[in-house]
Amino acid sequence: MSQASYIRDMMSDPAPNLATGPSEVASFYAGMNVFLTGGAGFLGRLLIERILRSCSEVSTLFLLLRAKKGKSPQDRFKELFDDVVFDRLKREKPGFAQKVRLIEGDVGQIGLGLAPEQRELLRATNVVIHGAATVRFDETLRTATNINVRGTKEMLRLAKEMPNLKAFVHISTAYSNCVREFIDEKFYPPPIDSDKLLNLVEILDDAPLQHLTPVLLGKYPNTYVFSKAVAEDIIRRNDHRLPVCVVRPSIILGTFKEPIAGWINNVYGATGIVVGAGVGLLRTLHCDPEMIADLIPADYVINNVIVAAWDLAGVRNSNVSNADSSKNPEIDEPPIYNVVSSCQKPITWGKFMQHIEDFGLQIPSMMCIWYYCFRLNKYEWVHKMYVIFLHLLPALIVDSVARIVGREPMLWKAYKKIHKFSAVISYFAMQQWRFNNDGVMRLSAKLSPADQNQFELSMENFSWEEFNYYSIRGGRIYLLKDSLDTLPKATVRYAKLRMAHYAVVTVIWGMIFWLLWTFIKVSGLW
Repeated sequence: MSQASYIRDMMSDPAPNLATGPSEVASFYAGMNVFLTGGAGFLGRLLIERILRSCSEVSTLFLLLRAKKGKSPQDRFKELFDDVVFDRLKREKPGFAQKVRLIEGDVGQIGLGLAPEQRELLRATNVVIHGAATVRFDETLRTATNINVRGTKEMLRLAKEMPNLKAFVHISTAYSNCVREFIDEKFYPPPIDSDKLLNLVEILDDAPLQHLTPVLLGKYPNTYVFSKAVAEDIIRRNDHRLPVCVVRPSIILGTFKEPIAGWINNVYGATGIVVGAGVGLLRTLHCDPEMIADLIPADYVINNVIVAAWDLAGVRNSNVSNADSSKNPEIDEPPIYNVVSSCQKPITWGKFMQHIEDFGLQIPSMMCIWYYCFRLNKYEWVHKMYVIFLHLLPALIVDSVARIVGREPMLWKAYKKIHKFSAVISYFAMQQWRFNNDGVMRLSAKLSPADQNQFELSMENFSWEEFNYYSIRGGRIYLLKDSLDTLPKATVRYAKLRMAHYAVVTVIWGMIFWLLWTFIKVSGLW
């Protein structure tokens, strides 16, 4: 099968429409003005595409973009729609561009960096989806606070200027309260008061703030989840003056169905493990293979965000018409939705990686630099032994040869980054959390049959095997940029890598046994 025909198949629905009829969710968005932050990110692109395609009667989609990496907001806006993820939208809704409007700003700045005329323009917003965030686990506390905490506060301040606001959806993370073993769909006390944290960031210089960071984080593993926990408290303290809700996804993977199966554009989280192992760089991970890997396909997250706004607006309207709204339990606190897989379709890390291995070895890539040899090691000392013999020793040998032939050594530096990344992932791979997602299930039950088919929330009918089949192919095409047309050539090349792998392994084990035998003889133990 050629690359083009395969992508066309991936863009079509894996299953036929089981229910037809008008979409209540799409009808809600008809004529609405939607303001989206984080539109250039992974989830942001999917939200843009889905809203414009499945809720095509939306009036205007405002996109907040900032300058980044030397590119202006206008340049980033022009390049945004060149992504393959928008190809289906271009085919089905060719006039979508008329509905999209660029808003120049930055959630990390006071006032969001908005010009007065743009702030006035946004008063017409009906739905806010706040997805902008720094998702780097090793981000400085200052940057994480300014973007994830102050940005949320500034967004709520802006939302209060919107007289016709019907819904404000804040995208958080299921691990914002990872210091707890059981995480319900409710707010928890923050690690620090948001105003105190913002004051600290303003008062302290970089050096003292960096020194204080471990003390502030406490049991929180990184600045990302810490800042997200504080940001949720800002949402909670909204005093219900605004229609707000929180969507908490777990570890996000590529897409399952919409708009294209297997699409992914980053190597964060579990995707980084898959890519690192697939190209032959990553050989070991400190991970308990029996632990549940709470992974979630990106399109399930997108569906929850879109539907949550619809439901929030409906609940608020019913409350307005209710003379005694205090009797309605649905407005006691802003609703929270834990978008997780472990409640309906749990999968262990071991089973997940077994799927990856089975499907990945069927379609080796030209980007592979070594043969696949990856292990999940529960015991840290075993993991460290693997690191020494399968990461550091080969890196030392390869870089030494590179120096001899006059090339720049790179492998040792690469493994330093890989080990830093894998140490962060190990925190989530060596622990087990229990989640409650009753809110998501109630939300799913509210949908009409047509909307349940269009915006699937429940994972009852989800198949990890089918997902991973598409995920591996999507990673090859969209991350490694390796066309499936190269598969015959890649298969031959990979067979050579396998033979070289076994030859090197034989030599290494021979060296180990020789060293042991020499030690035994010299020590007189034999």
